[in-house]
Amino acid sequence: METETIAAISTPLGEGGIAIIRVSGPEAITIVDKTFRGRKKISTVDTHTIHYGHLVDMDGEVIDEVLISVMRAPRTFTREDVVEINCHGGIVVVQQVLQLILQAGARLAEPGEFTKRAFLNGRIDLTQAEAVIDVIRAKTEEAKKVATQQLQGRLLTKIEELRQKLIKTLAHIEVSIDYPEHDVEELTNQFLLQYAQEVHDELVDLLQTAKQGRILREGISTAIVGRPNVGKSSLLNALAQSQRAIVTDIPGTTRDVIEEYVNVRGIPLRLLDTAGIRETEDLVEQIGVEKSHEALQNADLILYMLNNQEPLSAEDEALIQLLQQLPVILIINKTDLEQRLDLGRLHDYFPSSPMVQMSIVKNEGIEKLEEAIAQRFMTGKMKRADGTYLTNARHVHLVQQAISALDDAVAALHAAMPIDLVQIDLQRAWQYLGEMIGKEVHEDLINQLFSQFCLGK
Repeated sequence: METETIAAISTPLGEGGIAIIRVSGPEAITIVDKTFRGRKKISTVDTHTIHYGHLVDMDGEVIDEVLISVMRAPRTFTREDVVEINCHGGIVVVQQVLQLILQAGARLAEPGEFTKRAFLNGRIDLTQAEAVIDVIRAKTEEAKKVATQQLQGRLLTKIEELRQKLIKTLAHIEVSIDYPEHDVEELTNQFLLQYAQEVHDELVDLLQTAKQGRILREGISTAIVGRPNVGKSSLLNALAQSQRAIVTDIPGTTRDVIEEYVNVRGIPLRLLDTAGIRETEDLVEQIGVEKSHEALQNADLILYMLNNQEPLSAEDEALIQLLQQLPVILIINKTDLEQRLDLGRLHDYFPSSPMVQMSIVKNEGIEKLEEAIAQRFMTGKMKRADGTYLTNARHVHLVQQAISALDDAVAALHAAMPIDLVQIDLQRAWQYLGEMIGKEVHEDLINQLFSQFCLGK
């Protein structure tokens, strides 16, 4: 348990109806009591109750009219005494209330320190703590659903189940080592091989979710590219369902990379509307074209747009050379106009890339494009039976390490190596999974993880 009492603003800064200042720690109630004036002192009230009153400074001047929520340990988020001050949401008044609480004896919380205390005090494990930030940052309903399931302990339950299987195998080894007079070596090897292979296969199955999990958590970086005036900005506006980019008949309107997050069938797309790639004497447009080239190299997906009414030009041919080894979906726009584009030749250039024909001006083809994106990244499906996904690189790395340790254990068993060597590999796998949920973790890693959180969470 931490000994200092911390405080921070837990709502976004700016004007709003209300703001919340959260105070947590052994002196939380005493500190707020110093400044609160209501019908009762909050040190005397029942837990999980709300009380009306005013906050006053040392001179007795009223700072704000407030509602105070009192929650006593251990039935709180941090398992410490927690007081939440609901005040008016003005920029000045919120800062005054926070300063008042700090002057009364609290310390300003570090980023993520409330969640860090919840972890250190045993209320949540490390995967649940990481899920808190995923819930906050979720950009689609599906991403939020997966993060919520992880927050509820879905991944924790899975990992604990696998660790229990490994503990069972390790206990069996200990018995075999402690009682060598019982000739059960063959039986022991069969037992260990069965359980080691079972945990290995379940981890491999879990690792298969990493691609979908990363997409749900981070989104797909998607660059819209093509020659000027083929409809790139119109496509961004259609997918975003808003007039996010300027659309004119003048080629070269887009001079910079415009970024917008959109939801495509539960998949978050980070759309990048790039400047039309062409040779130009315009200095500003040249900079935009250079940024378009950078976006190409960093994108997970490229939507290459062409004009159905125009044959391939020399600029198209040059762009095709850049795109042939990249993940591309071809978009043939303006299909409401006469076709002059050689689709067969285009297919020869991109034999494995989906081709979607559309007319943005008539709102035709958007659904086909969304289906092509879903099929490419999620094989058309987002659902997993138990709702468990690996959603960040730390989890993926530790699962890979555990699989590698189990590979070594299985190989050692097949090679009839001494059982104490097998025990070392199984112990490694157990420790990697423990690190994943915070059972075996270094303080530096904990500090690094929680430093990514926003202040007040």
